[in-house]
Amino acid sequence: MENGSRHVLQKLYAHVETMRPYTLFWCGLVSLTGSVVAARTLPPSWPLVFFIPILGWIAGLYLADFSDRSLDRIQKPHRPIPSGRISPREALLVGGVFAAVGLALTVLLTWANILLTLLAAGLVFVYARWTKPLGLWGNLTRGMLTLVTFIFGVAAVLPFQHLSVSLWALAAVFFVHDMNSNIIGAMRDVSGDQAAGCRTTPVRYGMRPALAISLGLSLVYLGLAIILVVSASLLSFPTLFFLLLALGMILLGVMYGLLYRFVDQASPARMLGAHELFVAERVLFASAFVLGVLGLTGFTIALVTGSLVLTLVSQHLLRRRYELT
Repeated sequence: MENGSRHVLQKLYAHVETMRPYTLFWCGLVSLTGSVVAARTLPPSWPLVFFIPILGWIAGLYLADFSDRSLDRIQKPHRPIPSGRISPREALLVGGVFAAVGLALTVLLTWANILLTLLAAGLVFVYARWTKPLGLWGNLTRGMLTLVTFIFGVAAVLPFQHLSVSLWALAAVFFVHDMNSNIIGAMRDVSGDQAAGCRTTPVRYGMRPALAISLGLSLVYLGLAIILVVSASLLSFPTLFFLLLALGMILLGVMYGLLYRFVDQASPARMLGAHELFVAERVLFASAFVLGVLGLTGFTIALVTGSLVLTLVSQHLLRRRYELT
């Protein structure tokens, strides 16, 4: 009985590792941002808007690990699938269940949301199957997935024909942000990707050029976000937005300082530590828009604090084991 219980716990832990809880709140917050900015309030459908992208993200992570299983056997054999704690068939089955539940819940929203969900699923497949090892094409695909996630939130409260230029511009902000995050994330795997012939942006162009691209993208999304908030009157509480934005920019500054310091002596642990700061920054970045629309309420305090704390705690407990052990 004791061995059986231990096996069950190990299996559950392997699935938690695969779900990467430190990545989940970002996509939910991006979708919620689209919804609250478009509606100028918290819509009644917010639980669906927040949780459906999270379900889809989890499904995508299972698909990604299934697609990467041969590469992981070389550079990360401790991960759930190559270590045998989760079988490839099991990964596809569990990922499929999450995808099916997410799609079933989307029926409660609009036809546009259903189409966007199918488009997002297609982008996940394209990224996992083809574009991930193709440098900037992979980064563009990831950015497009986040843009679709933002529009998913908008579509839950606003017909497509009513989308303003400012909403499309804000979608572009999140597109650039996640494209950038994907570049920084790839820096921790350069040596393994090189050995496996995976031509990510840092492998294709080198660490310093990739870092310069990332810095340029940060300036683009931060500058465009500030211009939109100042000029388009998107937010009711801009001071709260700028407070969280400033905190995120401090994290970015620390991250780039570390990256430029260690770029010529890059180790996976150092690069992972830098990307962990970006993961925290993106929660603050999306939360800044939610606070900027809704203000300080019991809901927003719980949402922002809960998302940030759970992201940081799960990173501390799980991420280095999953990425480096």
